[in-house]
Amino acid sequence: MSDTPFNAPVRSRRLWDISPPVHRAAPVFPGDTPYQQQWAATLGPGCPVNVATLTLSPHVGAHADAPLHYSPEGAAVGALDLAPYLGPCRVIHAIDCGPLVQPEHLRHAMQSLPPRVLVRTYARMPQDRFDTALPAFAPRTLEGLADLGVLLVGIDSASVDPADSKTLDSHQVLRRRGLRVLENLLLDAVPEGDYELIALPLKLTEADASPVRAVLREL
Repeated sequence: MSDTPFNAPVRSRRLWDISPPVHRAAPVFPGDTPYQQQWAATLGPGCPVNVATLTLSPHVGAHADAPLHYSPEGAAVGALDLAPYLGPCRVIHAIDCGPLVQPEHLRHAMQSLPPRVLVRTYARMPQDRFDTALPAFAPRTLEGLADLGVLLVGIDSASVDPADSKTLDSHQVLRRRGLRVLENLLLDAVPEGDYELIALPLKLTEADASPVRAVLREL
């Protein structure tokens, strides 16, 4: 039993919100469904509440892809174990690394790697437009992370594959190696280092992805 007095001050651990804002102008993959909102009910005489109706792709904002997104036999996002989305993680900077994050871009931060790795590629993540030249992961980078026991990878771009890819080679590495993934993270203000990740997907039982409110908490 702790001998700390009940009235002793408790220092709260700092949080970094790594979720970009979601609104009508939030960029989406070309052809995907943008965020839209209507009011099903509004405050007024005879109505005590506001109630919104939302239409959106589950890939809007920070989100978790499920295996169903890239495999017809893959699990829907609501069936996934939550453990990979919660726990120690490392933020690694590979800013302006070029079109693909290669193993050498991460090598400086690979010692004693925790099971979750988030990679920052942008000096400033574009939040007002879709980046058709988005940075992605080289498949061999994901293979190497999986070999080291990583369970989840994340990136601050809209996809782990180049925007024009038709083969989705890096997504297929995720499938084969059982890796979980977060995309569209906002890492602009996050120093390189170790944190606790909290980024739980919704229990959407038939969906290929889910929005997340992703945060990092200091250890």
